[in-house]
Amino acid sequence: MTEIIFYTHVENKFHTACDISNKVLRSKRKMMVFASDESAAAKIDRLMWTLPALGFLPHCAIDHPLATETPIVISCDADKLAYDDVLLNLHDEVQPFFSRYQRVIEIVSTDAADAVAARTRYKFYKDRGYSITSHDLSKKTS
Repeated sequence: MTEIIFYTHVENKFHTACDISNKVLRSKRKMMVFASDESAAAKIDRLMWTLPALGFLPHCAIDHPLATETPIVISCDADKLAYDDVLLNLHDEVQPFFSRYQRVIEIVSTDAADAVAARTRYKFYKDRGYSITSHDLSKKTS
């Protein structure tokens, strides 16, 4: 069964997405980043070129010729997906294809509207019996 992980109280959703992507990459897993639209996909793509500051997150768009060989793939088209390992959902809604992944990561910012959408996603997963782990990043110590 798909494991669901929520990261909550996040100041910058896209920076946190890069941090999480780096952790997934270091664990030798492959990840599909599903963005809400082309603008969000372009934003996460730009950030992955510069975060972490002393590194690079090997990634590409789903349509790139090297997508099958790249550990992090970005898409905003539900008809174009990669892998079945980790899904990082940057969309406001649960994706109908989420259960094909071993792990789904949801990031919740401090924005009120984002929190409301995340509660709906959380309830969806919980009502269907999925195991959910939550990490409150407001309690993160430096």
